[in-house]
Amino acid sequence: MRHPIFLFYIVLILILGIPGKVSAQEILTAENYFDEVSARYGKIQDYTATISITQGETIMTGKLYYKNPNLLRIDFTEPEDQVLVTNGVEMTIYIPKYEVILVQKLKRRSQAALANMASEQGLHLLKKNYGVAYLSSPNFIPLEDGSEEMVRKLKLESRSTAEGFRQIVLAVGRTGLIRRVTGVTIGYEEFVLDLTDIIVNQNIPDRRFEYDSPPYANVYSDFLFEVEE
Repeated sequence: MRHPIFLFYIVLILILGIPGKVSAQEILTAENYFDEVSARYGKIQDYTATISITQGETIMTGKLYYKNPNLLRIDFTEPEDQVLVTNGVEMTIYIPKYEVILVQKLKRRSQAALANMASEQGLHLLKKNYGVAYLSSPNFIPLEDGSEEMVRKLKLESRSTAEGFRQIVLAVGRTGLIRRVTGVTIGYEEFVLDLTDIIVNQNIPDRRFEYDSPPYANVYSDFLFEVEE
């Protein structure tokens, strides 16, 4: 089960550490562009999106719900009926294939990150830990070879081996929304996260992020790391 658990953890880091909207104002430098993202992101109260996570030949898909400042839910269609829910203090993962519920209380440092990343302050912290540059140029380029979809790509290089990713590439579409996130881990594993059909500020109710665990499933607590005292 370690492989799907690691994928969930990667998703959690990426989603809560990535901005969602940029200004149409002309940006001269990559850092200015990133700062505009940070300043504007606080205006997004919530959003939904279709999500796809690819790692090698493994592809996970589903529906993502996010609400500022720290509510996140992913209802997966592949693997079917798999669920991830977090409130920034505790993360719950249901894996129906194994009839298992994984519950992780987050460390104080993680709690702070989850609570603040989807905000101007949190994105400033991301900028502090990563060097920001354009991947090639400030121009719009194809999302991938042969694609007609045009994006602007930012490259974030880790300043420390303590970060989960050595490099993150953000692909921002003409709509001003993050279209794709590509993360390369310290161990050189690549994860590609695609967000499509994004709809912002729908006034998603808090109850959407409540999860009633199946009573027959086995519960395992603190599966990623020990809880701080």
